Amino acid sequence: MEVKVYSTPTCPYCKMLKQYLDSKSITYQNFDVSVDNEALDQMVKVSGQMGVPVIVVGDEVIVGFEKARIDSLLGI
Repeated sequence: MEVKVYSTPTCPYCKMLKQYLDSKSITYQNFDVSVDNEALDQMVKVSGQMGVPVIVVGDEVIVGFEKARIDSLLGI
């Protein structure tokens, strides 16, 4: 299942999310929306939000680090 993470380098919840995914050996694409305007536009389009982190698991969009929902979607 495809996993995309929209984040910024200074966001503490982004760091926690990526560390969590790494600890579970989940492969994901990371998009730094602080420098990638195209990724920022895509994030806003799929989530309706300007805040990070945004994680997209398949067709599901999660705004923020919602560990239980992430676990459920990834079958962890």
